[in-house]
Amino acid sequence: MFYDPRTDDHGLPHNPWLALVVPRPIGWISTAAPDGTPNLAPYSCFNAISSKPPHVMFSSDGPKDSVDNAEATGFFCCNLATFDLREAMNQSSGAYPPEIDEFVASGLTAVPCRNIPVMRVAESPVAIECRLSQIITLAPSSGLECINRIAIGEVVGIHIDERVLRDGLVDVEELKPLGRLGYREYTVPPRSFEMQRPAVTPARD
Repeated sequence: MFYDPRTDDHGLPHNPWLALVVPRPIGWISTAAPDGTPNLAPYSCFNAISSKPPHVMFSSDGPKDSVDNAEATGFFCCNLATFDLREAMNQSSGAYPPEIDEFVASGLTAVPCRNIPVMRVAESPVAIECRLSQIITLAPSSGLECINRIAIGEVVGIHIDERVLRDGLVDVEELKPLGRLGYREYTVPPRSFEMQRPAVTPARD
């Protein structure tokens, strides 16, 4: 099959788009409202976008408090959603009103970040503290309405639980990061493997 999402209907029972770009890491974003109320929500449109210096991004298909809070305060934190924390992550995805603290609603422990004025998930083995770099509003060439806003953050602090380190390396099988698939499906890596980059001989003149 083929369809052009700018003009065509896919003709399937459910939109296949996000079932095709998989698995996607989940950014479990914690922020603080201007009045200090903590906020926590998962985003599957999330990823690292540079390494030197490290930056991350997240966005959503609709208005949510996370981007608003990051814009208002200038900070956000990415907590790692793991298999062990899957139920709490799912609970935090509810459409709560702004005054509700999702840490409390999800039974999680909120502890202060070190370099930013935001709380992080104590139970998560990894937390990435970010200073907001910029917010981008998408403008499709098709002219179709798009309410997505992408928050890009400069990484200013990284917490790693030493229990997920093996011989100085992060052990993904111990980490058990959740990945988002399509529809309501999730995955977790059953195992990992290495592949070395090919050695390329420089071309001769």
